Amino acid sequence: MEIDPYQLEQAYQHYIHDLPGSIPDGIIEIELTHLEELGLLLDNAPYSKNESLTHNFYVIESEEKLTLFNHKFSVWITPQMVQDVPTTYTLIALNDEEFPRLEMVFTTQGTYNQSSMVLRILEKYLEQIEENEREIYRIRNMR
Repeated sequence: MEIDPYQLEQAYQHYIHDLPGSIPDGIIEIELTHLEELGLLLDNAPYSKNESLTHNFYVIESEEKLTLFNHKFSVWITPQMVQDVPTTYTLIALNDEEFPRLEMVFTTQGTYNQSSMVLRILEKYLEQIEENEREIYRIRNMR
């Protein structure tokens, strides 16, 4: 898919206006258990070994959000106030042929709502999505 900033904005608006309907598995609200599952509680938790996932994103910054994209993923990082609590919504989509396909959404609040933590969580979820996509591809090609 050729990445078009206008199409990225259309996808974002489509998803953000009906977030519950756009992500049937629900929004992941990051808590301590999630950080433990992702291996982020270790003192020396390593950064990704797969630099292609985390270092090759184009960035579009606006007042409303930060958009990161490459040939595989589109990511929207959106700060909002939820019941007077600063909250960051992070939407992750796979770039399909026609339109970015929303895969997951996570939120961070309080202690977990720091840029470094949001980016570490994002990195781990991108790795998981890519692993899942490789497995799906492998299974489809076994037929």
